[in-house]
Amino acid sequence: MLRRLKLLVILLSLSLVLAGCNRVGLAYRNLDVIIPWTLNDYLDMNAGQKSWFNDTLKEHLAWHCTTQLPGYLDWLDRLQQMVDNNQVTDDALQNRTVEARQAIAEVSRQITPSAIELLRELDDQQVNDMKQALAKDLRKRQNEYLKPPLQQQIKERGERMIKRLNTWLGPLSSSQQSRVMAWSTALGEQNQQWIGNRAHWQAQFIAAVEQRRSSDFPQQIQQLLVDRENLWTPNYRQAYAQTETAARSLIVDLMAESTVQQRQKLASKIDKVRSDFKALKCLNSTTT
Repeated sequence: MLRRLKLLVILLSLSLVLAGCNRVGLAYRNLDVIIPWTLNDYLDMNAGQKSWFNDTLKEHLAWHCTTQLPGYLDWLDRLQQMVDNNQVTDDALQNRTVEARQAIAEVSRQITPSAIELLRELDDQQVNDMKQALAKDLRKRQNEYLKPPLQQQIKERGERMIKRLNTWLGPLSSSQQSRVMAWSTALGEQNQQWIGNRAHWQAQFIAAVEQRRSSDFPQQIQQLLVDRENLWTPNYRQAYAQTETAARSLIVDLMAESTVQQRQKLASKIDKVRSDFKALKCLNSTTT
């Protein structure tokens, strides 16, 4: 749901959504390799910063793996139970969403002090480079998601969703595909609200980092990374609530129409994610 800045908080939070990866264990074990490369998209760290970052990252990953992943296993159990019992309801999905949001907030709170420390040590050239990289990324998203005519945006949004759903459910029926396209049509100009809010957040983030020596910098970053919903634009706040409701309705309808084979495939995918989580060494060491 959150398309975030690929800094420390974002990349550690990726471990929360690794359920979308076919190789959870492999991806998680290699986050310490993946993250520095991804950071370079926005920030060119010097040798000292890289050394500090690598050490800090290992500490955060150890904390996350031992204290947070067990809760994800419970979350997956609840999700799979919904699928197995064919009880994918709006209330149940809303509960799972709240739980996921709480998990993301916990990670954000844990690593924000490290993000603050990293950002405070940036020099002016690094901040300027990051500012330019973020602006470039925003222009790319604007060109991809806003430049096409509205009907094309709707069509492409629906096609992206169908592709994601095919990964988890297998091929959708024509009726299911029509429901996805109806969902995308109902969202209308949601791309505009999303990109507009992203630009709004990035402007506040850059403004804060440019004043990183100020006494209230930690509080500003805390709000930007942990309490970011309070900084949403009014239009996006309304659009987000509508989008979340529409997404739950879509999933409920698709699952109500799902075949046995589709539910079996979904259950198998969830089970694979659970197996990958259980295979992580940090979990094995705490349960043996």
